[in-house]
Amino acid sequence: MRKIIFIGRSGVGKTTLKQALRKEKIEYKKTQYIDWQDWIIDTPGEYCENKNLGCALGLYAYESDVVGLLVAANEWYSLFSPNMVGMVSRECVGIVTKCDLADPSRAEQWLRLTGCKKIFHVNSLTGEGVEELIEYLKIDKPRYYDYE
Repeated sequence: MRKIIFIGRSGVGKTTLKQALRKEKIEYKKTQYIDWQDWIIDTPGEYCENKNLGCALGLYAYESDVVGLLVAANEWYSLFSPNMVGMVSRECVGIVTKCDLADPSRAEQWLRLTGCKKIFHVNSLTGEGVEELIEYLKIDKPRYYDYE
């Protein structure tokens, strides 16, 4: 299984997705620190929201095989800059969460603007899209992904 790091604002559903991927009981739990267990690196949203903490995300991204950028379908804005995946030496995938709350097309468009070629639509509570993400992470690819 390739290791993935979840990056996104507070409340986007990073920890809930982690629980769904591990088939754990879904319960709200605020991530207070970088939670690095087996094949998932869960990060606090504050690290993405605060430029002084953002450097830690870059360092932990080097410990992963895949960078997962998360945007909720019901968000009004995106924290991610256009073409930002060009600065990352890992494969980047977009993950649209909370697909039951709103049309995910706007969030998907924001993730495509960052440069993400592969986008997953997930609902951690119903399990929609969770198995597809697991299967994708099982695919063996080189550590330093050659972008297509």
